[in-house]
Amino acid sequence: MNFETENIEFEAQFTEVIYKEVIAFANTDGGVVFVGIDNNGNAVGLADVDQEYTRITNGIRDAIVPDVTMFVRFSIQDNRVVRIAVSEGSNKPYYLKGKGLKPNGVYVRQGTSSVPASPAQIRQMIKESDGDAFEEMRSMEQNLSFEVAANAFEKYGVPFGKEKYRALGITQKNDELFTNLALIISDQCAHTTKVAVFGDDSNTTFKDNKEFGGSIFAQLEDTFDYLMLCNRTKASFKGLERIEKQDYPEEALREALLNAIVHRDYSYSGSIIINVNDERIEFISIGGLLPGLSTDDIRIGISQPRNKNLAEMFHRLRLIESYGTGIRRIYKLYENCPVQPVIEATTNAFKMVLPNMNAMTAAAPNQASPVTAQMQKVLDYTSEHGHITDEEVQSLLGIKKTRAFELMKQMRNMGLVQRVGRGAEKKYLLN
Repeated sequence: MNFETENIEFEAQFTEVIYKEVIAFANTDGGVVFVGIDNNGNAVGLADVDQEYTRITNGIRDAIVPDVTMFVRFSIQDNRVVRIAVSEGSNKPYYLKGKGLKPNGVYVRQGTSSVPASPAQIRQMIKESDGDAFEEMRSMEQNLSFEVAANAFEKYGVPFGKEKYRALGITQKNDELFTNLALIISDQCAHTTKVAVFGDDSNTTFKDNKEFGGSIFAQLEDTFDYLMLCNRTKASFKGLERIEKQDYPEEALREALLNAIVHRDYSYSGSIIINVNDERIEFISIGGLLPGLSTDDIRIGISQPRNKNLAEMFHRLRLIESYGTGIRRIYKLYENCPVQPVIEATTNAFKMVLPNMNAMTAAAPNQASPVTAQMQKVLDYTSEHGHITDEEVQSLLGIKKTRAFELMKQMRNMGLVQRVGRGAEKKYLLN
């Protein structure tokens, strides 16, 4: 063979470029690097083959991460040429230790050249090697610090140190590389939480907005503090007694925010969105329900965490009690409110809507009882399907036409739904 191919590379002498070639072969389909053969395929040999052989073997061992040596075989040929046979590795991507998991450190074979891998190729290699659990995959950013996380653990009385990283899922079990969970809780976390305050119910007129970044522990604290500033207190009097009531139960805000942070899909780069207006607060996080779950399941407390290690970490810190209890607690806090919280889910997003208790009570001063079980079924169905018709109400609840008409009229008067269209086109949407 006197020419290079996608599986053969010639190098006239030893340089650190060889590391790039070995990485490219290990990340692709394997190949052979001949050191001591020029680009024309002529064997020029190495002046001191023993010394160069030692430099090559030691360099490949020290410069490439993860350890690639188990997939590399070295031999010295009679013409003073070092043959480096590289098999495809099983723990891709391999990269230059000094560069990290970035395109300028990760290489793949493309034709007769070794070229930097794209971010998409790097992510795909990580996924194929580490599995589908995003929080357990190796982070593409390895230069991480945990000042805020360490303070949070200290605040809640839970040990946090390098000796705990593996147990917490911050580093992988087979090496010391940081996982995506480490990135999420680190000071370098790229995800954010955005809060927008609107002056109208349709969320079109901005009054204020904030974006909170950094470790998700910082986002949790900062976002909650800001929401409490938006949580107004209304005073009323019963005789001489002054009664104060907040727009939203403090614990309901806390649980809805925790739910958005713990269960969002961090494999996407978008932010958690929180919309605030005079009637409600909407918590919108990326990542729909996991397969097999429905909004009814979530409402009664069934939970299947997307980020198991993150959920376990928050459980250790006693920020959450156990899986699924937060949603049930929210509904319990609203049991005497004329309008109940609403859960909506699409393929890629999850939304929790908390009604403003003071606004809903003022809108329905004569409402003696909260939303009934039948009303909640209608709300959940409408949330999941976008709308509901009179015929669907009858079928869903097993009631007759007259009762369905009265029920929907009552729900319209309570401000739960709105009617659109007439006759055969008539249907009801959520307010």
